[in-house]
Amino acid sequence: MSLFRNVLLSATFVLSQSAFADATAPATVAQGVNVVGSEKVTFNNQGIKMAGNLYFPAHYDAAKKYPAIVVSHPWGGVKEQTSGLYAQQLAQRGFITLAYDASHYGESGGEPRDLENPADRVQDIRSAVSYLSSLPQVDAARIGTLGICAGGGYTLHEAQTDLRVKAVASVVAYDIGDATRTGIQGSPVSSDDRQKLLKSVGEQLNKEAAGAPLLTQQLLPSRDQLNADTPNFVREATEYYLTPRGAHPNAKNRYVVTSPGLHMAYYPLDHMALIAPRPVLLIAGEKAETRKFSEQAWQNAQQPKELMVIPGASHFDLYDKPQYVKPAVEKLASFYGLHL
Repeated sequence: MSLFRNVLLSATFVLSQSAFADATAPATVAQGVNVVGSEKVTFNNQGIKMAGNLYFPAHYDAAKKYPAIVVSHPWGGVKEQTSGLYAQQLAQRGFITLAYDASHYGESGGEPRDLENPADRVQDIRSAVSYLSSLPQVDAARIGTLGICAGGGYTLHEAQTDLRVKAVASVVAYDIGDATRTGIQGSPVSSDDRQKLLKSVGEQLNKEAAGAPLLTQQLLPSRDQLNADTPNFVREATEYYLTPRGAHPNAKNRYVVTSPGLHMAYYPLDHMALIAPRPVLLIAGEKAETRKFSEQAWQNAQQPKELMVIPGASHFDLYDKPQYVKPAVEKLASFYGLHL
């Protein structure tokens, strides 16, 4: 296994999948919950054509204005996966929501493909907020943002300098910078690991400057590559993302191997205090190896802030398992209902 994958697999997650194979289709959820409508949309992001799924509340009235929420997906994910699940379920509770493909992923533009650049991911969110604010059915004074996993870290960062965002929340937030530098619970990254990673990134950049093609690699191992030494986090990710439960054809399970060089110096949670006096909600799983990131974000934020820990939930449980997603969505709906 390459050095890139050794470091990345100890500290990263990708691809996520909702219970719905097609996020543009009506949500098939619990009885008694209203079914939402949807529309495939595109919008501009500094010359990049972005693709999204826009969801509307049941009994939607085009003559009215609604509060709206941008929902951002994990590293390597696409809009048809967990971000689409949360977007649909929040639409069922009265919000217009937008789940979109980040630049370099899915149906959105951006080259090279499968590049995970934190600066690009933050700008994606900003452009999505701009798009929602331009819609006549959206109340531009009532826009919130939600991010899942790595999308959570980016979303918390973006809100720090975007006053148009009136309320911000994350689910199992993942600080891609700290994860690359130090790892996650059970999979630490040493100083030696960091130096080897940066050396490898530099060597690859020099090869590409000399004419070598851009290098991408598989991010998660396949199920037949798992063994007794595979960290539980990686095992759970593989069993989720690379099976029918979580796989999607637009999520390629690839990454540009020089991406971690962009992650190493990224500190999205250091200035959480800038969000105040706007409210922050952080939702984590009790058993999630990434729980420390939500706790760090909460510690760095100022009031009003809230940390909700879902009992018994792992990181990936909060992607799609109803017994964990339901309380998270109910809390999110209450939070946005109060503050948007």
